[in-house]
Parts: sequence; C-alpha cells; structure tokens
Amino acid sequence: MPSVAESPVVLELTNVACAYDAGRPAIQGISFAARRGDVIGLLGPSGCGKTTTLRAIAGFEPVAEGEISINGTPVAAVNRHVPPERRQVGMVFQDYALFPHLTVRENVGFGVRRGPAVDRRRRIDEMLEMTGLTDLARRYPHALSGGQQQRVALARALAPAPVLLLLDEPFSNLDPDMTYRMRGDLLRLLNTTRTTAVLVTHDHEEALGMADTVAVLRHGCLEQCAAPETVYHLPASPFVAECVGQADFIPGAIRDAVVHTPLGNFFVPPDYPGGPEVVVMIRPDDVRIDDAGPWAGTIHSRQFQGADMLYGILLESGDLVHGSAPSTQLLPLDARVRLRIDAAHTVVFDRHAERSRCVCKRDAARGRAPEGIRD
Repeated sequence: MPSVAESPVVLELTNVACAYDAGRPAIQGISFAARRGDVIGLLGPSGCGKTTTLRAIAGFEPVAEGEISINGTPVAAVNRHVPPERRQVGMVFQDYALFPHLTVRENVGFGVRRGPAVDRRRRIDEMLEMTGLTDLARRYPHALSGGQQQRVALARALAPAPVLLLLDEPFSNLDPDMTYRMRGDLLRLLNTTRTTAVLVTHDHEEALGMADTVAVLRHGCLEQCAAPETVYHLPASPFVAECVGQADFIPGAIRDAVVHTPLGNFFVPPDYPGGPEVVVMIRPDDVRIDDAGPWAGTIHSRQFQGADMLYGILLESGDLVHGSAPSTQLLPLDARVRLRIDAAHTVVFDRHAERSRCVCKRDAARGRAPEGIRD
C-alpha cells in the first residue's frame, strides 16, 4: 500500500470563488487538496460558505474564479463546467433523500447501471453487506430508523465506486448516541473502500474526530486549514480557537521578549508578528486546580460533563478562565481556589488585530511554540 505522501491527489481547489446573483462572493480564495483516503472536514458557523464549497465541488454551483480538479482533471473553472453526473462524485445529503417508492436494495442499486447484470448484483450485495443492510434489503425507507436510513444513503453513494464522497452534515438528524456509533461506522467504511471524503459540519468534535485535515471557514474565507491537532493547539486566529473548542483569552503585554499576564509570564513565540498588547489563549486542559498553585481565583460556574467538571474561575484581575477537573472533585460555587497553568505551548494574538483573516495555513506554516514559563 502506498504511503500517504505517495497517494495520488484526488481533489484540489485553487483560489476558488463562487458568487450568487447579488454579486457578493459566497466563498473566495478557497484552496486545499485531498489525497486518496483523506477526510477533509469543512467546519464553521452557519453562513460561512461550507455548503457552497461542497456544492461547487459537486458541480451544483458554478465557479466565478479559480479551479477545481478531480483526479488531476479540471472539472470547474471560469470557462469550464463539467456536469455533476460526470464528476464521479457521490453525495450524502442532510435529509438522506432516499426514494420512498424503492426498497433498500433498489435505492442502493440506483446508481449502479454499468456492466453486466451479474456484476451489478454482486456490487449491490457487497454494499449491503458492508453497511449491515442485507437483512433489510426488502424494506422501504419509511420502515427504517434514522441510522438505518443513513446507512442506505451511504451505501447508495458508494455503490457506483465514486472517486470522491461529499457529506453534508450527515449526522444532524441522529440522536447523540447514534451519531457517535455512525461516525465510527462511516470511518471504517471509508478506510475499507479508501474513499476520499469531504465532510461539512458545524460540530467541532465531529470535525476533529473524523477529519485528517480541518478547514475552518469564516465569511466565505479559509481562516485555517491544517491537521486537527494543529488547528486545536496552534489556531491561526481567536476565531479558529473558539471554533474548535472552549478557549479563554487572557490580556497581556510584551516586555523584554516576555508576555506578562495575570496568570504569569510566557515566552513570546518567535513567529509572532503583532504589537506589544496581546491576548494569550488558555484552554481548560491548561488550567489545573491545585492547592499549591501560585494563582488565586473564585469558582464562578460549573458544568457537569460526565467524567469531567468544567469550572468557570474568576481571577483576581477580573478575567474569567475555565478549567477541567474530575467530576468527583466537586467544588461549591464562590469557593476560593488556587491554580497553576500547565500550558504545553504559548499561543499569542495581537489584542488589536482584526480577527477575521482569509488565510490557509498548512501544518508546516507554524512550528511548535515555546514552552510557557511562570513566575
């Protein structure tokens, strides 16, 4: 099996822009690539351009600028538009869009129209077995649960062996427990078939847990495009930091190459380009409640999260941070606590810089930030 570096590029977007009738770009400057077997997660709030990007890849939206290539062949550009049915792309819609008058088997086989009949039947049987639908082959969609309907939609999309699978918030109609199981089922299915996929989601846990690369969109632009670990630990902007998880921003000032904050001092990352007034990103896993800690705070809020408890802690400076602790460690509201910061790296943003930036940073664009230090 070829290594990741040797796998062929299946999908490539280069400076893609799409505009609606009013002329205002819905997306602009979108650039990313996916190799065979990759899962790309498009993450962001409603209206950020995720679905427009997906529709442009599928061929449902024309491209105003840039180019989209599938398997090295341009399928969309200003003067080129290959229709959706010729792009070898499968799509799973948010509502699954199953044919109500067709059985499960007929739905799965809808797009399998080439080759001898015996080969088509074999392919349908293979997909039914792979998705655990063999015993449900004669049922109609109305007699299926939400999870079963989703598996039918996945099997139907994968049956013609597309080079690319597009998923538009495929878990939004499922309950949390079913969503968790279906994420695992989908990843196993994609790994088995080595299918490249683009997943649209507004759920950061879904994007971080399923995607090899996470592309965070804001106002139609790519704010950051990198591995999940990079997006979470080294976000390109405060918006990205908040988009992928709980984040607090503590004000600080740079003096003598050190960031001075109410939670101690931190080294300035060597690639920091901004001014002396900054904010430092702090995540709950950076904050430890410790009787021997150097900093004082008051329990302002708490949220039970199963194994963990998320505490909101008001510092003496008036700033609020969040820290996680085992849920067995129950602390009352207004309790005085001591804190220590175990930040593995420093993430610093210019306090006055505009938060919205249309950039795409690959993993190599930023090295590991230096270790935090405390007084």
